[in-house]
Amino acid sequence: MAKVKETTLELDLNALTHNYHYLRSKLRPETKFLSVVKAFAYGSDAQIIANKLQELGTDYFAVAYTNEGVALRDAGITKPILVLHPQEISFDTIIERCLEPSIYSKHILGAFLKTAKKHGQNQYPVHLKFNTGLNRLGFSIEDIEHIATTLNTNSEIKSVSLFSHLAASEDDNEKEFTEQQISLFHTIAEQLDAQLNYKPFRHLLNTSGILNYSNAQYDMVRSGIGIYGYGNEAKIDKELKPVASLKTIISQIHHLKPNESVGYNRGFTSQDAKISATLPLGHADGIGRQYGNGKTVVSINGKKAPIIGNVCMDMIMVDITDISCKEGDEVLVFGPELSAQAFAETANTISYELLTGISQRVKRDVIS
Repeated sequence: MAKVKETTLELDLNALTHNYHYLRSKLRPETKFLSVVKAFAYGSDAQIIANKLQELGTDYFAVAYTNEGVALRDAGITKPILVLHPQEISFDTIIERCLEPSIYSKHILGAFLKTAKKHGQNQYPVHLKFNTGLNRLGFSIEDIEHIATTLNTNSEIKSVSLFSHLAASEDDNEKEFTEQQISLFHTIAEQLDAQLNYKPFRHLLNTSGILNYSNAQYDMVRSGIGIYGYGNEAKIDKELKPVASLKTIISQIHHLKPNESVGYNRGFTSQDAKISATLPLGHADGIGRQYGNGKTVVSINGKKAPIIGNVCMDMIMVDITDISCKEGDEVLVFGPELSAQAFAETANTISYELLTGISQRVKRDVIS
């Protein structure tokens, strides 16, 4: 594999293929698979990732906002796309681009129905989101009668699915709470089916749900972080392959004398002679200030180099005193050999935040 010449996020489509098939192997053959590609496909490249997943046979896609769905349509994605958090201002676009909105409140239900009527729609597909304990978005069980009456008396829209979202499916300490969510979801689904003139399909499980609660896979599951190579627990991480590897190069090497400082506000001062390397990425690229001052390491020629001083907007400095390297050498920030999860944990955060924060100014390079 060729060495990078600039800060680059490498996207391994072979790893994506492996993760997709691994997660599929945990399901019944008839269970549909929804791939979550919101936030630029978790900080990678939504168009590249979605096209590969469509080729692999995913049944559905999900994005957070309408403009993300539009970008997928423009990239040639033909599979159904669920918009998880649609805003009223985007309803016309949703219909024009054949996207499928999550309907999560009486207000949103009424507003989207009005838009569907305006466009002369008949049985336009929508997804009903129910709150079972996460308390972000969703109808409550008390809303079922209103929903059923609205859908039964208006032909412009039709619920193709109902769904909810688990709050802590990766946490063994919250097993009881998760089981309560599953039970409540089942009750909601049964009550809604009894009042509707048809039966929407059901989906509840996220990545950790697929792995830990396969008995509740219903008709479809949704995977986000899992298809990108992370399973929220060490034993599963070993089975998955990180799709994204962030790499950069050494721009310049400095030989520091004792008591010399590095970076803004003299964030690091050498106690004795040190050698530092400056790398061309910083908090504008998604590597925030929380990773500085010795908390986090990068890898240079297979050896760990701590980040020293304060992370700058476009640069970080690392300690290479005991590493044989030169200007222009490749640096691994995170990837299969130094996971994004491990990197993120040094700043008390999670792989999701690190991955989705990688700036769009960072070059993307596909490995297939």
